[in-house]
Amino acid sequence: MLDTCTYIDLVEIGAGPLPEIPELTVISMTELHQGVAMAATATERAIRTERLNAAVQEFEPLPYDGEAASRFGTLAMLTVGQGRSPKPRRLDLMIAAIASVHDLPLYTRNSKDFRGLESLVRVIAV
Repeated sequence: MLDTCTYIDLVEIGAGPLPEIPELTVISMTELHQGVAMAATATERAIRTERLNAAVQEFEPLPYDGEAASRFGTLAMLTVGQGRSPKPRRLDLMIAAIASVHDLPLYTRNSKDFRGLESLVRVIAV
């Protein structure tokens, strides 16, 4: 599964280190929508809109369901156990929870965001 930042940087990353069949979550789709809303310029909004439209066309996003919500709680506890607050990482933890319940590796540009979750989420830095 691709973390949002990985999807955003696909052109830069290239296909080499990524899964053959990538997945996105509804959380990543949410972040992409937010990115369009927060664009500072018309040019940036257009670029982000194109990226969002491509994701909508290419992916059937994995849902955040009851099982993922339960796993989120466990991941939040692991985060607290690391002396870190889960609050600023909520969306990352939701993405990690979905990856975990689907037993999918999580490909990310920000592996430090998932530090301490390795017992339940296989994180692959790209």
